[in-house]
Amino acid sequence: MQSFTFEDNSLLPALYGREDEHLVLLEKKTDTKINYRGNYLEIFGENNDCEKVSLILRNLYKRLKDGSDISLGDVEGEIKMIQGKALNIASEQIYIYTSKRKIVARSLNQKSYLHSMKNNTLVFAIGPAGTGKTYLAVAVAVQCLLNNEVDRIILSRPAVEAGERLGFLPGDIKDKVDPYLRPLYDALYDMLPAETVLRKLESGEIEVAPLAFMRGRTLSNAYVIVDEAQNTTPMQMKMLLTRLGENAKMVVTGDLSQIDLDNSQLSGLKQATKILNNIEDIDFINFSSQDVVRNQLVTKMVEAYESSEEGRLNEKK
Repeated sequence: MQSFTFEDNSLLPALYGREDEHLVLLEKKTDTKINYRGNYLEIFGENNDCEKVSLILRNLYKRLKDGSDISLGDVEGEIKMIQGKALNIASEQIYIYTSKRKIVARSLNQKSYLHSMKNNTLVFAIGPAGTGKTYLAVAVAVQCLLNNEVDRIILSRPAVEAGERLGFLPGDIKDKVDPYLRPLYDALYDMLPAETVLRKLESGEIEVAPLAFMRGRTLSNAYVIVDEAQNTTPMQMKMLLTRLGENAKMVVTGDLSQIDLDNSQLSGLKQATKILNNIEDIDFINFSSQDVVRNQLVTKMVEAYESSEEGRLNEKK
């Protein structure tokens, strides 16, 4: 059993959740029982479980004290972070500050990802949709730009069709490729005021372009993010990686379960994981369905697809 007291009573309704839903979720996921009288809490269960619940509540309380909101998804993320992990790692809070919001890691892999982007020149983030790969990379890039650590942000992704040809879409080349780059624009507008995004796009401080536009360039003093990299060919990936110039960082994200290339083409991202995994200053972060931070139903669907694909592979053996 563990007991402790929170200082600020005004934060407790948000900490406990509507009708204590945060505490109920904690009890369900950790096999503990939580009793409280005002700001005094008691946690009953195995010592290790009680320690984990105590850590989760303290982490969430610290977020509230720092001015952030918390939701059931945040509670779920904290639970995932400590399950079977070292408590000293899970207890560390990492914040990314942008003009519009303060962003915090919601899984242990996300914390590792933020650490990696800070400490490595080139980072590959690989895993399913909804794990924050692109969103966190854009957040770090925006923070670096606001802190004058880089002169510009370059966001890119291959314009590979998923069942629809670019030539069938109306408009000029910009009109044709912009739909493929929309997720990158969405992330920018989530972190910066619209007028700031437009001003920096016009000045060139932020550039959003299809991967083909990277050929022949040297990307210096820049934070470069390449999204949907599973749809690069090996030649495109090599071209991209060799663009890296002085005082530049690059994050490459992708989901190897959603390759839209022709069956005859090898994914450049898949090849890179085999060729570059032992080079200093290059890091690989592998996300799983347990890192999904969207609707909890997304986690279940991702796991269902993964199980189905594993079954088909076993049938072929």
